[in-house]
Amino acid sequence: MSIETDADWRGLKAAGRVASRTLAALAPRVHAGVSTGELDRVAAAVFERAGARSAPALMYGFPGTVLISVNDEIVHGVPGTRELRPGDVVKLDVTVEKDGYVADAARTVIVGRGTQVSRRLVSCAEAAFRRAIRAARPGLRVSEIGRAVSSEVGRRGFSVIRGLTGHGVGRTIHEPPEVPNYYDPRQRDVLTEGLVLAVEPLVSAGSPDVVADPDGWTIRTADGSVAAHHENTVVITRRGPILLTAA
Repeated sequence: MSIETDADWRGLKAAGRVASRTLAALAPRVHAGVSTGELDRVAAAVFERAGARSAPALMYGFPGTVLISVNDEIVHGVPGTRELRPGDVVKLDVTVEKDGYVADAARTVIVGRGTQVSRRLVSCAEAAFRRAIRAARPGLRVSEIGRAVSSEVGRRGFSVIRGLTGHGVGRTIHEPPEVPNYYDPRQRDVLTEGLVLAVEPLVSAGSPDVVADPDGWTIRTADGSVAAHHENTVVITRRGPILLTAA
């Protein structure tokens, strides 16, 4: 969507605050022995207190509140009985619907210290996001965001996940335009003042290719490599991008 009114600003900011608070509640609880289902219940409690709903559950029938993906799982992991172990790389993906507005954000948290590769991978996803938003200016093409992400990821020796992209957001989860994490000359959309995007580098330590699990939700790396994910809901403005889901 594109923000056109003060009501749009208020609505998106409120949804963004819920996403941010949820991530802040979840991240310190990511430790060995906790189950992904327990984490999901923490998220559900934050949503309930805020009068918000899980957008994936509401719009797609997702069987949980937030998406929790571990190690080679990239996105859309279903919370359940799985207990986290030392070294696990956990993607917390929070998509909030509140009063008709949607905000989307994700963080990657390592259980304990993790491996050097895992730490570098998480740092890479965060750095790729920071570089991406420097390219998020009115008048530039959406493809410049992907160029920035892929350049940073390649420089650090990792792979951009193919087949999964960022996207417009605001009134529903997935709106135009698509925001690939690599330069695609066919993506000729232009960034405009007030446009709301979910910018989300998705990075693999190995293969850029993906496979889907039989559960119909979870998507993982084709070669079993660990993956990382960093995402915020961003508003394009002439003064620079505004992050609605920043901590």
